[in-house]
Amino acid sequence: MVVAIIAAVVVVVLLIAAARTVRIVPQARAGVVERLGRYSRTLNPGLAILVPFVDRLKPLIDLREQVVTFPPQPVITEDNLVVQIDTVLYFTVTDARAVTYEIANPLQGIEQITVTTLRNVVGGMTLETALTSRDHVNATLRGVLDDATGKWGIRINRVEIKSIDPPGTIQEAMEKQMRADRDKRAAILTAEGLKQSQILTAEGQKQAAVLTAEGAKQSAILRAEGDAKAIDTVFTAIHHGKPDKELLSYQYLQMLPQLAQGSANKVFVIPSEFTEAFSGIGRALGARAGDGGSDGSAGGSEALEAGDGGDGPRGELGPGSDSGDGPGEDAGEGGGPDSHGASTPE
Repeated sequence: MVVAIIAAVVVVVLLIAAARTVRIVPQARAGVVERLGRYSRTLNPGLAILVPFVDRLKPLIDLREQVVTFPPQPVITEDNLVVQIDTVLYFTVTDARAVTYEIANPLQGIEQITVTTLRNVVGGMTLETALTSRDHVNATLRGVLDDATGKWGIRINRVEIKSIDPPGTIQEAMEKQMRADRDKRAAILTAEGLKQSQILTAEGQKQAAVLTAEGAKQSAILRAEGDAKAIDTVFTAIHHGKPDKELLSYQYLQMLPQLAQGSANKVFVIPSEFTEAFSGIGRALGARAGDGGSDGSAGGSEALEAGDGGDGPRGELGPGSDSGDGPGEDAGEGGGPDSHGASTPE
């Protein structure tokens, strides 16, 4: 019975020793081995043999990239506004020995460096600059943290500012400012559109006016050329026809009523040439009347000769000769005895 108990104890000890001797390290993990309390070596992924009860394996360290979110930290900006900044950190352990022995709590150390660096960087910026300069803040944080954590066996891959939350009143003021800016841009765009529309309308009106003026110019030129040709034709016809002075005076009189037409003509002034024109017409009419009288006297003389040579009564010529002062009287006086004889009946 005693032998069985001793054998069982030996087996248990051997199992424990085997378990402490053979260790398997997973991929992307690293193990730090201490021998008699001092650092011995770092175990890489795979199978490892330890000396039982002499070597001790510390907890495995994850070599993959890790993400840590820190709670929002209050930061005072240059314009004395308290903002809450929430950050996200991406890091990777590069040296298992350093991260084990150089710092006791690496995450706490990274958080404190992040907070102090944020206060230094954002404290020198205004709120608007901090909101629009996240890339600058991220690059600054990454540079400071990488320098500080390099000796800890940690590499900072990326630092991101997740949010920057100003106070509620400031958010309302910013929303009002943003709304005013948008209204301003909308008004500017509307004014620009109206300006372009008016410019295009003015250019169209200008081109239309230029084309209208060109058309009026061409029309006036053609009309003037037509009037010039008409005047030249009339002038040529007049000179070829050689009109007399009386015809020109008559045409002048026909133009006088046209000169008096129009609602603005209150007073009609007769030019001095009117009397000359009228006298010319009178002389023309007198000349035509004189030509008719000479024809009548010639006819009377022929009748007188017919009376002298005829057998009819001659007493009909006596009164005619007394009544006229012209050629008839001369004919009565020129008859002599024949005229007296003519008054005596046969």
